[in-house]
Amino acid sequence: MNYSVQEVMQYVNEEDVKFIRLAFCDVFGTQKNISIMPGELQRAFEKGIAFDASAVRGFGDETRSDLFLRPDPATLSVLPWRPEHGRVVRMFCNITDPNDRPFACDTRNILKQAVAAAEEQGVSFSFGPEMEFYLFRTDDAGNRTNFPYDEAGYMDIAPEDRGENVRREICLMLEQMGIQPESSHHEEGPGQNEIDFRYSDPLTAADNTITFLTVVKTVAGRNGLYADFSPKPLREQSGNGFHINLSAWRGAGEDLLSPVLAGVLEKISEITAFLNPAEESYRRFGVNKAPKYVSWSCENRSQLVRVPAAVYDRKRLELRSPDPLANPYLAFALTIRAGLYGIEKGLTPPPPADINFFKADEKTLREYRKLPETMSEAVAIMRESEWIRTILPQAVIRLYAEKAI
Repeated sequence: MNYSVQEVMQYVNEEDVKFIRLAFCDVFGTQKNISIMPGELQRAFEKGIAFDASAVRGFGDETRSDLFLRPDPATLSVLPWRPEHGRVVRMFCNITDPNDRPFACDTRNILKQAVAAAEEQGVSFSFGPEMEFYLFRTDDAGNRTNFPYDEAGYMDIAPEDRGENVRREICLMLEQMGIQPESSHHEEGPGQNEIDFRYSDPLTAADNTITFLTVVKTVAGRNGLYADFSPKPLREQSGNGFHINLSAWRGAGEDLLSPVLAGVLEKISEITAFLNPAEESYRRFGVNKAPKYVSWSCENRSQLVRVPAAVYDRKRLELRSPDPLANPYLAFALTIRAGLYGIEKGLTPPPPADINFFKADEKTLREYRKLPETMSEAVAIMRESEWIRTILPQAVIRLYAEKAI
């Protein structure tokens, strides 16, 4: 929507807004918020709203605990599941220290820095996320059970697919919040679903991904269900992927897909600890269309990266290893940095691997580098990377390393 401060102030005054949620994420991508009343909004824009950072995972300890939320007016959105009278709106925030300096562990700002680095080279990126989730039944106390909402399969329809009305409600709610869904369907696993939304600039795409997580969980709860975004909710079934579609160009349309692809393939092992930040993430690799080897080809869904069939103006690559536990701000920032590395070094990708990795023999598979097979292996590679140390704050690296201990 790209509102200004004055437009936000006017909207709040004229549209019966009673609560303003100031939203942000911790280092690992979990959304947090503080609600303020309309009378505090001017102060929020001018001076920020203080909060106890020591209580937020990864934000510090009691000795240096004061940080400030500064709302980004461009991200104003009404929360459609809240009452129409006495409305609730939300804005994402930038985080600063008491001296108005950007907070090092604000991953939204880390993404903004990556975008700025690309712009300095005349490079633009667009992202289109695809995120899968399971719907489980809940017990009388509202807790998740181990029973999926249905037993349907890939792109099945009702009555086997019981999630179609839930997906419909999610899509309509996303539209009300200014996010345009493109498609939705039942995925391969029982109770597994996918909703894709339109590509956009990196910061908007990351904000939309965080919003999507909230909307899905909210709508599921309203229907007596639990939305599970973990990488492997059911051990013998398909895992949940967070497929990252991206395109890159320079100037009037110079396609940069080839060097970006080469950079992503070169740096994927160094960024995997951030794209797959839990031990459970590594149980997903190598089964049910989730990649295991560092490879690419066109259309092939057994690859780490595929280049989907598309007309020229929608040419993109799809990175298939990340899962929904990844912080989208970090995931997009690191993907941009890897792409820029490929552009700066003039890299070219290896020949496409036009094979099915799920059926290939051992001799063929030995020719390809594997993704890290455990969280500890991914963290060890990340900690040894000089390149990672040049693009991420040491505090963020340390926090992800500690998570694997």
